[in-house]
Order: sequence, then C-alpha cells, then structure tokens
Amino acid sequence: MNEKMVKVNFNGILIKEFPVGTTIKAISKKFQSYFSYPILIAKLDNDLVELSDTITKKCDINFYDRSSMVGNSVYGRTLQFIAIVAVKRVFGKEAELHIEHSIDKGFYCELSVDSNKESIDLLEKTMHDIVNEDLAIQKISVIRSDAIKYFKKEKQMDKVRVLKYISNSYINLYSIDNVYDYFYGDLAFSTKAIDEFKVQYIKDKGFVINFPDIYNPEVTLDYKHHKMLFDKFYEYNEWCRCQSVINAADLNERVSSSKVDELIRISETYYNNQLEKIAEDIKAMKQMPRIILLAGPSSSGKTTTSKKLEMHLRLNGIKTVQISVDNYFLNRNETPKDNEGNYDYESIYAIDITLFNKHLNKLLANEKVLMPRYDFISGEKYYKDDYLQIDDNTILIIEGLHSLNDELTMSIERNLKYKIYISPLTQLNIDNHNRIHTSDTRKLRRIIRDNRTRGYSATDTLNMWKKIREGEEKWIFPYQDDADIIINSALIYELGVLKTYVEPLLFSVNEEDPVYPEALRLINFLRNFLPIPSEDIPQDSVLREFIGNGCYKV
Repeated sequence: MNEKMVKVNFNGILIKEFPVGTTIKAISKKFQSYFSYPILIAKLDNDLVELSDTITKKCDINFYDRSSMVGNSVYGRTLQFIAIVAVKRVFGKEAELHIEHSIDKGFYCELSVDSNKESIDLLEKTMHDIVNEDLAIQKISVIRSDAIKYFKKEKQMDKVRVLKYISNSYINLYSIDNVYDYFYGDLAFSTKAIDEFKVQYIKDKGFVINFPDIYNPEVTLDYKHHKMLFDKFYEYNEWCRCQSVINAADLNERVSSSKVDELIRISETYYNNQLEKIAEDIKAMKQMPRIILLAGPSSSGKTTTSKKLEMHLRLNGIKTVQISVDNYFLNRNETPKDNEGNYDYESIYAIDITLFNKHLNKLLANEKVLMPRYDFISGEKYYKDDYLQIDDNTILIIEGLHSLNDELTMSIERNLKYKIYISPLTQLNIDNHNRIHTSDTRKLRRIIRDNRTRGYSATDTLNMWKKIREGEEKWIFPYQDDADIIINSALIYELGVLKTYVEPLLFSVNEEDPVYPEALRLINFLRNFLPIPSEDIPQDSVLREFIGNGCYKV
C-alpha cells in the first residue's frame, strides 16, 4: 500500500513531498543546508511549531535558527533549561536557580546555595556536557491541577503560585534528563542545538550566562560588566523583595486581595524619588551643568521623565528650558537613507548637527536664538517668531534618541553636560525560571501609545519593532556607560494595567499576518497577569505617556 504523501512548500521557493506523519525535525534536516546554525523552530502555515510536531496535510513551512529574533528567543529559553538541569547536577537536587533579568547579551542568575568562581566554572563545564550528550527535550501536555501537584511535591512554590492564576485546563511541561519545568515559550528539540554560550562569575553576586544574539549570531561575545546598569537592576531587585513582589503571582495576589492601590502609590513614589535625588544632586554641585541630556530606548518614558525632572529642578530653585531635538531634523531630501533605500530617521546624521551645536553655543553665550520647528508632514524646517534666550543660571534639558552620543553636542565640553540613561529595567518575573524581557514591556507600551496617538494597529507596531531594535543597538546601547546616572522607569504593577489596554489590540492581529505568532506569544505571556484598572494611576505617572489621560502633553 502506497504511503500518502503531502507537499511541503519551503519558504515559498521549494516544494518537496513527505509522508503524512513526518516530524518537522525530519523535514528540517532536508533544509538545514540553507541555514548557518542548527534549526530550532518552524513556522507551519503561520503557526510556530516545535520540531517534534508532525505534518498531516499540504503546508507552507519555514525554519528559524539563532540568527532570527524568533529562533534566538528559543535558543535563550533552552539555554536556561540546560542551566537549570546543570545546577541540579552540580549543587544537588535541592539547589534552586533564580533567573533574574537580562543583562548585556545574556541573563543574570543567582543560586539558592553558596557558590564561588570554581563552582560556577564547573557549572559551565556541566552545561557543555549536557549539550554534548544530545539529550532530547520532550514536551508533554498535562492537566494544570496535576502540574500544580507535581511542583508542590518538588517544593517549587513559585510555579505552584503562578499556575493558580492561569485559566488553561492543560499546560505544557518540558523535560530534560527527568527534570521537568514550565516555560511560557517554545524550546529546541535537543540540547545539542545550543552549542554556543559562556558563563561569567560576578564576585559576591551571581553569574551571567551569555549567548549569541541576532547581531552576532556566530559567536558569544565576552560579558561586559555595565556596573551602573547592573547596580540599578540589583537595587530595584532588593526594593521589589522589600515589597514582597518578585514574581507574577505576588502581583496577582495584591490584585485579588484588593491591595494593588497601595502598591501603585509606592511604585510611583519610588520612581519620583529617583528624580528628586537627581535634582538635589545637581543643586549640590559646585559647578552645575548647563545641559541635561536624557536618552533611552523606545518607550522608556523619556518625555514624561524630562518634564517631571524639570518640575523637581524648579522645586530646587533651578531654572530650566527644554529643547526638542526633533525640530533639528534635516529637510527630508537631505536625510540619509538606509540599506533598503528608506529615509533613516533613526540615524544621528538625520539631524542638522551643525545647526544644533551653533544654537547651543549661542544660547550658552546668552545670545537670542530664533528656534526652528520641523513639519513632519512636509519634511521641512520652518521658522516663526520663536526666540529663546537664557541666562547663566538656566539649564537646558534635551531628551532624544542620540542625547548620550557626544557627536550630537560635539562643541560642548563634557563637564557642562549631565547625562541620564533611562529604561524600564523590569525586575518582576513570571517565576524563578521565566524572566520578563525589558524589551517586551517596552513593546507593549509602544503598541498602546502608537494606537492611541497615531492610529497604528498592533500589526503596524510589531512590523516596525525589528527596525526599532536595530536602531537601539546602533545608536543607544553603545553610549549607556557614558551616563552620569540611570533612571529606572519600570513600574512594578504596570503589566496588569498594560494588559487591559493591549490585549484587544493584539487579538485584532489577523491569523494570516506574518506578525501573528508574535502577537499570540504576547497574549499568552499576558495570561500570567490579572488585569489592573487604571483609575488609581496618577495623572503625572510615566505610564500615562502610553495609556493616556496624563497631565503632560506628549
């Protein structure tokens, strides 16, 4: 009897036939030569599927390795699971790994037991051993209540508590070498696919696991310790512990017990205290800066923060004036283009740097300057009777994408500048093994704001996100170490609020749309959080920059 065959269309360019029931893993072997690195996951008719799945009908298929955003996420999650298994081998079954947050090109971890450089070196060796053993990573679907019973038995109460708030009847567990765990994203087929990473011990703290990213997929770059950023994460982690809100379940318990309003007020106070301290530190300087420069990645809350910082400075008797870099864009026909031939507004060379520095020097010399305005519709600068003149006791506040890049203010001496880096450095995690990416928080913020202020759909924003991230990697992150201080704009309660605004937008993404798998991932991610109403959020909250009804014009 002849086997029933089905046609598989690979990436729209090549058709092959396979027997019904063939695994995606077997099919991927036929196309591995098209990829530089091991295939990790597939897209089957616009659904992301793991390699253990099978085909049953004619389909379109594509694959992803670690050089893609989708594949790199799978790579990172699988590496985390390998680390979890290695911790059990090295430190014993009772040892627990806590995956805290993203840092540099990897993630920072701590252990529930004592460790030192020698034991962390052994952990790295054990992780490589697990990779070389080529252990299968198996996925099993279990009743949620059975999973809860299992994790209770294993004394993993972080899993027990987070699963309490998930409404799914069934959940997926993964296993490596008889170690079972829960992840909210897909994993690779076997440990062998995770062949590049490094582990770096951090004295008196924990350790960082680095792995290739999409910008350097061929190799793991050495860990670069960004002390100021690391310390800010660590400080916020300790603050979260003081509030007894570490994981999603902690936040959900506050919501279900009607105690979230107090958490909102405390979180807002933490954020405001950062600005108050900056203002007091600037006032205490022997020589105050003439320019405050504030920069950060997309949806960090730069606009609201700059306006609130101005209030704190004025409260301390310091005169301020804000200048928008956006008014110094080159005329559209002079704007550089990217590799695809589109105008590159993310580039620093899209700004009229010469004119900007000329005006800065005139202002600091107390001269009157006719300020430009930029019309984004016509793509041209124009001038009205908008003159500005300041005295020696006035500080200019400038926020924008390139503010930490000295090329933007090349004619101004460094001692006259005070540089601030801002980002929502999310410390809240789903559980001890599932961290929340800072970029996910920013992505959700951006989807909501784009829809509210520009009429963009979630599809529009998700399509832009790769370009946005490329701009951040090129124009923001390389300059963060030159900041004088870092502001953390994360609010410990915000994911519950963002959920109420962003879920309907994500559900509107069409199932045939290329970004649908990402929309679905975010929907599944948000299922870990109970919704939080926005009534108790202050009008001057940085979150209002995204959800609206704030007191600042943004």
